[in-house]
Amino acid sequence: MTQHFAHRQLRFYMTATAPCPYLPGLTERKVFANLPFSDGAWVNDELTQAGFRRSQNIAYRPACDSCEACVSVRLPVPEFVPSRSHRRILRRNADLTRDIVEAEATVEQFDLLRRYLEGRHPGGGMSDMGWLDYVAMVEDTAVRTHLIEYRLPSPDSGPGDLVGVVLTDTLADGLSLVYSFFDPELQRRSLGVFAILDHLRQAAALNQPFVYLGYWVQGSPKMDYKANFRPMEALTRRGWQRLA
Repeated sequence: MTQHFAHRQLRFYMTATAPCPYLPGLTERKVFANLPFSDGAWVNDELTQAGFRRSQNIAYRPACDSCEACVSVRLPVPEFVPSRSHRRILRRNADLTRDIVEAEATVEQFDLLRRYLEGRHPGGGMSDMGWLDYVAMVEDTAVRTHLIEYRLPSPDSGPGDLVGVVLTDTLADGLSLVYSFFDPELQRRSLGVFAILDHLRQAAALNQPFVYLGYWVQGSPKMDYKANFRPMEALTRRGWQRLA
């Protein structure tokens, strides 16, 4: 299929059927398109609002034949009020520093990614990711993107230990968390949830209305944490609507 974007044709393609990574026993297919370099940021904005996700210079969304479990979700920033659990997580991580850096891969980030994948997703689809794969994930893009680094307090004048990284796109109407990883040994800090809470604070400071979280799959343990954020909007056949 073909769709028009800024006087150019954006072509969409279908992947082959593959095992679903979220619901055992099911299969998945995706529709995807290559983001153009000349106006990739604008196209990424439009496609994200239409339920697509970005990976390098590809935008994709599920297109499964018999399942619609993957739901694109976003948080309306002005209406968000942290729960008691969220406030505890914020206090627990109040000692962390946050640095917004260019989308450039470092060995320090990659070492943390390897520990995260081995500790949290052994044998997963990204478990064999090498250094060049990571460089491409971070740097191969023509959209407005950056990295957020979270670090422990430093005992001296140097930088503290890196404990979390988020690849984040800046959209016309908010922030989109593309991918995050963190120290798997610091489970008590709930760094994945903290990263979302911190992005809500960043979006509020920038007067941006939404934080995009990608897909939520009801019934998938990997996605349970997203259901704890309310209010949350989901993309339906009738557009973005509030989840009950």
